[in-house]
Amino acid sequence: MKYRNRQGQEFEETTSQDKLLQRAYKSYFCRVFLRLLSMPGVSEFAGVLLDSKLSASFISDFAENNNIDLSDYEPRAYKSFNDFFTRKIKPGSRPMPKDKNAVACPSDGKVTAYKIDEVNGFVIKNSVYSIRSLLRDKKLAKRYEGGYAVIVRLTPDDYHRYVYCSNGIKSHDRVINGVLSTVNPVVNEYVPVYRENSRQYCVIRTEKFGDIVQMEVGALFVGKITNAHPYGKRTVLRGEEKGYFEFGGSTIVLLFEKDKAEVCEDLLKNTREGFETKLLQGDIVAKAK
Repeated sequence: MKYRNRQGQEFEETTSQDKLLQRAYKSYFCRVFLRLLSMPGVSEFAGVLLDSKLSASFISDFAENNNIDLSDYEPRAYKSFNDFFTRKIKPGSRPMPKDKNAVACPSDGKVTAYKIDEVNGFVIKNSVYSIRSLLRDKKLAKRYEGGYAVIVRLTPDDYHRYVYCSNGIKSHDRVINGVLSTVNPVVNEYVPVYRENSRQYCVIRTEKFGDIVQMEVGALFVGKITNAHPYGKRTVLRGEEKGYFEFGGSTIVLLFEKDKAEVCEDLLKNTREGFETKLLQGDIVAKAK
């Protein structure tokens, strides 16, 4: 995988998981097996295991292998692996932007950004995504034609709690059931994961940026997306915790209406050049037009 940070430094990292998936998805039989693994029941079983006391023994090796600095997080004893995975960061470690005209990145992650074509949506690897197929709502999707999509891909080393990206009034959460394929970019060459995976989203009505869709996408072994305010309308604040993912990689998608917000040019440029941009929760992803 190729990454850039906000200072323009470039990194290339290929994990053992990346190599394994690259080999596996070239094989028809392996693709069939991985498709079976993506069924929700498998992730539910994994969730039961990772909620058990026995799973706490995995924590030390996981933190070391993923270079997780535990001094960044609230000090406490963890009852299970999932208890560790949903750990809270120390207060003040992820500050929101001082600029009130900015949209904040809702989580840590590796970010790509796309202009939404009014006919074809946007393309990730070989997978074409129409906004209609993503939202399963023809009327709502129409409003985002010509706008932008920002995709925040979380990997196991990231902080897996996420916040609201802007002040506003949120709608109820819509839940779309589906499979739970891995969100590793390798897989997008074979599977349109963001329109097949289980996901939840709300619309945040804002004063400065129009109506923003904030969507959480589940992934392999992430059968559980926990949102704090799933029902009814509610006033929310930028930086207020929205929810968390349990174990595994996962993704947050932000959709912006045409001419309502301007996505940061470095995110668009890096995406065009084949790089994901490493961001932390609270970094700026867009500004008011």
